[in-house]
Amino acid sequence: MPDRLRGGPAAALRTLAQGGGPALLWRTLLAAVLVCGIGLLPWLSRTDPALTVLKARSAEHDPTPEALAAVRAELGLDQGPVLLLARWAGGLLHGDAGRSWVTGADVLPSAVEALGVSLLLMAGSLTVAVGTALAVCSRTLRLGSRRRLGARTRGGTGTAVLAALPEFLIAAVLASVVGVQLGWLPALGWYGPQWTVLPSLALGLPAGAVLGRMLDDLLPGTFAAPWAAAAAARGVPPGAVARQALRSCVPGLLPNLGLFAVGLTGGSVAVEQIFDIPGLGRLTLRAALAQDLPVLQTGTLSLVLLAAAAGALARHGARALIGPALRDGALLSPHRPASRAPRTPPLLYGALLALLVGSGLPRDPLALHTGARLQAPSPAHPFGTDALGRDILARIAHGALTTLGTALAVTAAALVAGVLLGLVPRLSAPVVDTANAVPPVLAGLLVAGAVGSGPWTPALAVAAVAWSPLATHASALLQQERAATHLTATRLLGAGPWYLLRRVLLPAVVPPVTRHALLRLPGIALALAALGFLGLGAQPPSPEWGLLLAENQPYVERAPWAALAPAAVLALLGALAVTAARAAGGGPPRARVGGSTRLPAPRGREHPPHPTAGPARHEPEPPAHVRPPTDRRLTGTR
Repeated sequence: MPDRLRGGPAAALRTLAQGGGPALLWRTLLAAVLVCGIGLLPWLSRTDPALTVLKARSAEHDPTPEALAAVRAELGLDQGPVLLLARWAGGLLHGDAGRSWVTGADVLPSAVEALGVSLLLMAGSLTVAVGTALAVCSRTLRLGSRRRLGARTRGGTGTAVLAALPEFLIAAVLASVVGVQLGWLPALGWYGPQWTVLPSLALGLPAGAVLGRMLDDLLPGTFAAPWAAAAAARGVPPGAVARQALRSCVPGLLPNLGLFAVGLTGGSVAVEQIFDIPGLGRLTLRAALAQDLPVLQTGTLSLVLLAAAAGALARHGARALIGPALRDGALLSPHRPASRAPRTPPLLYGALLALLVGSGLPRDPLALHTGARLQAPSPAHPFGTDALGRDILARIAHGALTTLGTALAVTAAALVAGVLLGLVPRLSAPVVDTANAVPPVLAGLLVAGAVGSGPWTPALAVAAVAWSPLATHASALLQQERAATHLTATRLLGAGPWYLLRRVLLPAVVPPVTRHALLRLPGIALALAALGFLGLGAQPPSPEWGLLLAENQPYVERAPWAALAPAAVLALLGALAVTAARAAGGGPPRARVGGSTRLPAPRGREHPPHPTAGPARHEPEPPAHVRPPTDRRLTGTR
């Protein structure tokens, strides 16, 4: 049987995902499936698109049978979804994306204009994110470049708190405080560079905190590599050592940076709404809610193309930074098994979270007191009351069980799927780019159309897209680990593929990806409840945390405690997740080759030859003039 037919369907899919032309075909197929699913959205959701479009045009229109029949005839809805899709795709080949079903305007000019606005916002947000990431890991860079990293205390709580804060809450605070009360920067509109500062900060700060945490996980292993000790012995300036350490770690983060770029473009709907920015995310969301299919399909296709371009640039940039070491298997692995961190911080945060939940469970989360609306924190209401006079502490406590349980289940599923798909990057890379191009809100609408709206709809929607950054992180780490010198040495000692996977590759990939998943846990909890707020899951007056934030966000200037209390609990959850991952992971470092780890015996002999096997040999000590200097102050060398 020919080699190309061996291995079954999985091998055929891997072959399809390789190379230039086949990879383009694979991506085109995925994009076509996504766009076709969007085109079928009104029929999947079993709603009348004519009624939705009529209501979107004007809420005052009376949906009489005659009016609905006129809309169907105007839009050609009686022809069915297949002919509508074919007509839209045929026009797209000639540069015509059709006309909006709601406004009647040409779709392509408005989509291009919205894409330009989103790209400008993305550039500002990425600048803030990169600066935030460098600030997060600056202490590790400073200590590591001076060979004093062993004295570093395990931090990261502030990073977890910043990463757990929702973008729309940061945007609301910045708009009300910096833009309105202080008047330092404009808060509404999109008319020039000054209008980009506040939304860029709102989007870039949480993203930079996540990137900085991931970079801070890689730096200690990089500084422990032999080149860092040799550079210090040769008197290389600390700044040059820090720059080289960053250059070694950046290739593992570039793919995730590409995902952040696309996510900041299509997933910034809430920030665009708060600052009144005419971006692509808001355009796509409005089209999805109004079932304006030409606008929705064009916006989604733009996001898919942007995701493919960003992913390709990130992967090629990573290969360019690594250089020929990737091809020759001469990389030094940044992975080092870390010792367990102190268990006091996660116990403290867990006890504080349990105390908050336990103290609020005896209270009634649905009791209305209209005379106590938006009251400040007091002994009777420790977290204050909301706009309907309900106790905020009670609503946070009762919403914790559902929110945390579902978020943990989705995070675990995303982690497993991300690691498994990250092990086959050639196959999963196009799927990752396509999934990352779909905002969670649009994924929720697609899932609701396919399986209906219910309590598990938000979980399925978020799980459908939450695995993509974890898979990208896993594949980037796997690529570097496969090209590491210790892997080549272990393979030459007789280790097989399964041994390398279980004992070398997975231990290098799973711990940092797990910490990454836990860092995203508060964001997943927020995304779940936000979808419920849009009518795709639990409905008000459910006390889910995302609903609390969304309901109290309009009162952030008048009653800041109403929004800051659930945000503080989310931040506490982020701190608990990060510190718990550090306390539970790691273990004493083990030698990979030549240490205590034993390799499986190859065929024909009991054990592979150990690099130090044989009788001990005592080599004569080299003369002083050829010994490498260990201290420039003693040797006088530079």
